[in-house]
Amino acid sequence: MSNNIHCYQDLINLFNRCFTETFNTRLIKGDDEPVYLPADDIRSYHAIFFAHGYYSSALHEISHWLIAGSERRKLEDFGYWYVPDGRTAEQQQIFEQVEVKPQAIEWILSMAAGYRFFVSADNLNGEATDASRFKQSVYQQVIEYSLQGLPERAEMLRAALSHLYQTSNTINIERFDITSI
Repeated sequence: MSNNIHCYQDLINLFNRCFTETFNTRLIKGDDEPVYLPADDIRSYHAIFFAHGYYSSALHEISHWLIAGSERRKLEDFGYWYVPDGRTAEQQQIFEQVEVKPQAIEWILSMAAGYRFFVSADNLNGEATDASRFKQSVYQQVIEYSLQGLPERAEMLRAALSHLYQTSNTINIERFDITSI
């Protein structure tokens, strides 16, 4: 898979075409830290800010939005607990539990875009942990989504990415290789 065809502006345009009108939500290139901010007195729309124009950051933040219910979408960063890089093993385990579904969706979206996916434990300066169990959980969630289907908004974006990048319009589990993530 080549990443040289993946421009974050294409992803912004695609996401905004799919969701700005129906969900009043926009994808926006941000600076350092990604964040989801619900509409407020300053901004009349909900905003998903991704880091530094990184395509993978955009896919990851979108994935969180795609599984957040309507009440969570009213909260900054969907109301999730977050301890930054430098987590203890116990904190990392909690982080990984929250990240399984979004990272499974991110992997599926990445495949639809023909883009390389890497599972992210996001804890480079924390206690060393074995990521194999986390990777297996993400893979198992991909299998579950392939059998049961994606949430409606996730499927809508997956199909749009597949159309844009001319990739397979189905989630073919045989294309997902746990050793590659």
